[in-house]
Amino acid sequence: MDRKDFLNSMGMSAAAFALLNCMGCKKTDIGSSPDTIGPSGINFTIDLSLAANSALLGNGGSLISNGLIVARTKTGSYIAVQRSCTHESYTLTYQSPNSRFYCPNHGATFSEGGAVTNGPATRSLTVYNTTLTGTSLRVYS
Repeated sequence: MDRKDFLNSMGMSAAAFALLNCMGCKKTDIGSSPDTIGPSGINFTIDLSLAANSALLGNGGSLISNGLIVARTKTGSYIAVQRSCTHESYTLTYQSPNSRFYCPNHGATFSEGGAVTNGPATRSLTVYNTTLTGTSLRVYS
């Protein structure tokens, strides 16, 4: 086998391999994946007196609990949203200086109220209710 035949054979092998791997591929609507939708039936309490929850004592802090991001805004309000991006379910981060939630995968951003402020996400985050009583922060749907 000469060099030209060898390279041609290698190219055909690579193409066949790629084709076989994609034959099982099925396009799905990523936006409807269960991981891109916030959890339902949420009802839990965070004890702010515990050291594990100290991130919520100062304005701008956040933590992940029960599949949600719970945050304290720059103005001291508590907010809670689903922790996964509505685009492809990557874990969001809360960026207090920008008053937003950010997806590091494709750069989607969401307001503190859950609205999409930059794509590729097209669906808002699920937002949950919060109520502070003493040092107990209740998060519920």
